[in-house]
Amino acid sequence: MKIKLGVIFGGRSVEHEISIITANQAMSNINQDKYEIVPIYISKKGLMYTGNELLDLKSFRDMNKLVNGLTQISLINDGNTINLVRFPVKKFGENIINTIDIAFPTMHGTNGEDGSIAGFLETLNIPYIGCDILSASIGMDKIMMRRVLKEVGIPSLDYIAFYSCDYIKDEDTYIKQVEEKLRYPVIVKAGNLGSSVGIKKAKDRSSLVEAIEYSMQFSDRIMIENAIVNLKEVNCSVLGDISNAKPSECEEPVGSDEILSYTDKYMAGSKTKTGTSGSAKQGMASLKRKLPAEIDDEMKSKIQELAVKTFKVLGCNGVSRIDFLVDKDTNEVYVNEINTIPGALSYYLWEATGKSFSDEIDELVQIALKRKRERENLVFSYDQNILALNGNKIGINK
Repeated sequence: MKIKLGVIFGGRSVEHEISIITANQAMSNINQDKYEIVPIYISKKGLMYTGNELLDLKSFRDMNKLVNGLTQISLINDGNTINLVRFPVKKFGENIINTIDIAFPTMHGTNGEDGSIAGFLETLNIPYIGCDILSASIGMDKIMMRRVLKEVGIPSLDYIAFYSCDYIKDEDTYIKQVEEKLRYPVIVKAGNLGSSVGIKKAKDRSSLVEAIEYSMQFSDRIMIENAIVNLKEVNCSVLGDISNAKPSECEEPVGSDEILSYTDKYMAGSKTKTGTSGSAKQGMASLKRKLPAEIDDEMKSKIQELAVKTFKVLGCNGVSRIDFLVDKDTNEVYVNEINTIPGALSYYLWEATGKSFSDEIDELVQIALKRKRERENLVFSYDQNILALNGNKIGINK
């Protein structure tokens, strides 16, 4: 019997469309001899839908028309399985549309990759692919991740962070703090977004103020760090869990600017009449890159070792991509960020090691099932009901 794999994508995020691309790539490479694909789309309003139309990327050219032809659902645990239940339910007829055995979230950014979808799936008590709530939320939060990395001695750039509301009240104090603790140029980032959203470089006070105001449009927390002037970016994926994690080949992305932008990552191709570029269809897989990266064996080994260490320190699971910054003047390596649901699931980095996308998905399923088995051995509740034992002592009968 085939495993029913519920591919969950979309969501209330500025990376909504990128999630659709990643899901489409994954569904196109799932071994259908082993798995039945059950697509589950979360709209920008947070509503959940299913339907075979979701299997075709072209259907998303007109999202309003697409949604009108889908079936709105809720995911319900009935004690035995996870059901896709029609919403609102009909008085007559079948309301259970389908079931799923394993959840496969491919959601990028807020309200998904940040641990939100992991929390929802934990509540449903279903095995799922990817990081748990804590590792996902820390990995998504640039500021918290930087604090964790600093604590364990993993090299990362010096930074300062603050809340937008505090900055608005006392702009001069935070500008002064940047200029005292850091040095121009600096990179200003929204505290909890991916895909290079909400990021700008500042070379002086005027551009710093402009960059902060820009980033504040995307997040209520801002992080500012030293910029590396002579920069090389290198990425490495990690696959596994905290007991067994392995690194991929390294890549060197090539951007059109000093900061690898959202446009570089997803819109590098020329637009067609439909408004969808050829590159956008491939997402991160279409990014210009040097694969393998132009680094020596010593640098490669160092980056792979730091990638695995970062993955384990954060308690990650499934597949992640760790992005590094290399100062070409000093040869120092810094962990920049982790993507706990990376674009295209970093399949191209694993193909470079000889592992097909289909094989990567197989491994992700096995890792998810392993975690589910391990967690079933943990104690989450006691058989005794203290409320029934002695109510007087705990104040029930007062």
